[in-house]
Order: sequence, then C-alpha cells, then structure tokens
Amino acid sequence: MPDEDFQSFVEQRYTALLRTAYLLCGSHDRAEDVLQNALAAALPKWRRMDHPDAYVRRVMVNQLANDWRRPIREIVTAVLPDRASRDTAFEERDELWTALRKLPVRMRAVLVLRYWEDRSEQETAEILGVSAGTVKSTASRGLARLRELVEPRQSSALSTVNGGN
Repeated sequence: MPDEDFQSFVEQRYTALLRTAYLLCGSHDRAEDVLQNALAAALPKWRRMDHPDAYVRRVMVNQLANDWRRPIREIVTAVLPDRASRDTAFEERDELWTALRKLPVRMRAVLVLRYWEDRSEQETAEILGVSAGTVKSTASRGLARLRELVEPRQSSALSTVNGGN
C-alpha cells in the first residue's frame, strides 16, 4: 500500500500537476500518462524528497524531452473541420498552443512554469535544475519566439482588413 503522505500529496496536487502536464504536451491523454509515470518514479524516492512537487514536474519535463527527441508518429490537433461558430478566442488560444508546441522542450517548460503557473524565476529554476539567469534568458527568448510565430498571421490579417495598407 502506498505511503499515506504520498497518497495525500497525489490527492492534493493531482489537478495542478495534470494541468502542467497538459500544457507541456498538449494532449489530455498524453498528460495523464506523463503524470502517472512521473508519480510512479516519485513513489520509491518519496521519503528522501524535500520538494516532491518540483521533482514530479522535473520528471515530466525530462520524460517529454526524451519523447520529443524520438521521431513523430502522429500529429494531434485541436482544430476540427467544419466548425459551426466563429469563436476567435478559441482560434487565438489554439494558435498560441500550436506556437508553444513548436518551441524547444526546455523553453516551453520555462514559459509554462513561469507564466502559466505563475512561478517565480527561482522556483522555475529549482524545478528545472538551472540558474535563475537561465530562466530569465530562456523566457525572454521564448516570448520573442512566440511573438514571431503568432504575430505574422495577425499582421497579414490586419493588412487584409485595411486594404493592404
């Protein structure tokens, strides 16, 4: 039977950890698998851990980094054909997730932990095992890259609306 402290940790943190896993990989099913594997890796080391939340997040990032190095076998997309309504918020959010998935693993992890989970630079650095300076520079480069990936489409849409001027 699992340790009661570990079971309590899982019950309290599962939803937040699952959200992080989803943001890192973009698929609910994959996120559940990644989190389950990370929790399975944490259980044998549970009694020796000082920061279990950070450990589980780091295992998830490392696991996904290893997976992303392998060849892609299938491409999952949130965009479905023939949608009935024109929900621009959905399209913008989907465009952002698509752009986020194009970033390198560590850069994506920094952005998710830093801005989506609203973690400090120091917390993000501890989770990822890097310096706070690395978090700062990676976040800066990541945000700049996201702007490059998202803004060209918006700029061309604006020029179309404005008659190409």
